[in-house]
Order: sequence, then C-alpha cells, then structure tokens
Amino acid sequence: MFDEVPSLVSLLKSLQQVPCLASKNVYRVATHFLHMDQERLEQFCAVLLNAKSHIRHCATCFSWQEVDHGCPYCSSKKRDQAVVCVVESWHELLSIEKTGGYLGVYHVLGGVICPIDGIGPDDLTIEPLIKRIAEKKIKELILAMNQTPEGEATASYIAHRLKGSTVTITCLARGIPVGSSLEYMDRLTLYKALSERRPF
Repeated sequence: MFDEVPSLVSLLKSLQQVPCLASKNVYRVATHFLHMDQERLEQFCAVLLNAKSHIRHCATCFSWQEVDHGCPYCSSKKRDQAVVCVVESWHELLSIEKTGGYLGVYHVLGGVICPIDGIGPDDLTIEPLIKRIAEKKIKELILAMNQTPEGEATASYIAHRLKGSTVTITCLARGIPVGSSLEYMDRLTLYKALSERRPF
C-alpha cells in the first residue's frame, strides 16, 4: 500500500520489530515521529543513544544501572542484602518498589521458562541466582513471578534447584488473581501480597 513511499515502509518495518508494540499502534507511533519537529526528534534520538551507552545490567541482580555508578539496590546500605526478591523483569521490580514496603534486594530473571517460545533455564539468569545464594548469606528468597503457568513452572524449577539449601523460600500471597501480571497490580494489592508472603 505504501510501496511508493519506501522511507515510510522502512520506518514501519523498524517499529514492527519493537516488542509489545501492538500492530495497530505502529502507525500511530510512526505518525507521532513524523509530526515531531526536527529539534525534538533529535533530542529523542540523543536520549535513546545516551541511554544505550550509559546503562547496563548489574552483574549481581541484573537490573539496570548507570555504567559509572553502583546498582541502586545492591549497593544500598539501607536494604537487607540477605532478602532477595526474584522477578521476571524490571517492570515487576518497579511495581514492587512503588509499594514502598519492600526493603530487600532483587534478582531479575529476564523472563520465564517457556518451551513453546524456545526459552529454557539457560536463557534466564537462574544460574547466577543459584551461585549468588551459594556464595552470599541469603536468608530468604521471595519468588515473585507472575501467577501464570510459565511463572509457576519457573518458580517450581528454582525451588527444585535449591532443594536442600538453607535459604527460606517464600512466594507472594494468593490475593493476586491467577494469570495476572504484577506490572498492572495496584499498589495496595501488591503490598499485601508481598507483606503476607508464605512458604513456597
């Protein structure tokens, strides 16, 4: 349909490669960028390039951190370094942070085990987590995966790998609806699920 506008076709194809961007929104996003004035567009590109060069994964928890600074969670003296909350992605981490009721640290898996999508344990940060627990004095591991079949399977796999370990394994209370995502939970529900966590 837009074959005679190759630059637009190229833009749409690039936007279609962005995960979680719904097909119908690709056209809206393209329109947004095309209507942007040159200065704002250049600022946007500069911010994106700056973020790409200055942000990296923390080698311990795999959340994001500034290249020249320590991880805001792992390096904090106000946090209990012996309590680790395991989440699927940094989106869930931010949701838990918004509750204001958690003062431990995190471990970001980078997804969940999903054989259908070709994602196995080796594609996630499970091995570094197991190593972290073995090397550091971790008292409690909170499995805060989303209550989906994949999230439950991933939690069970981690718990099985830690069988015989002295670490206490807990999970969120069941106030969270099955199949829901922590990213979209209201703060009160998530706070209660976290504070009323139970043995896994």
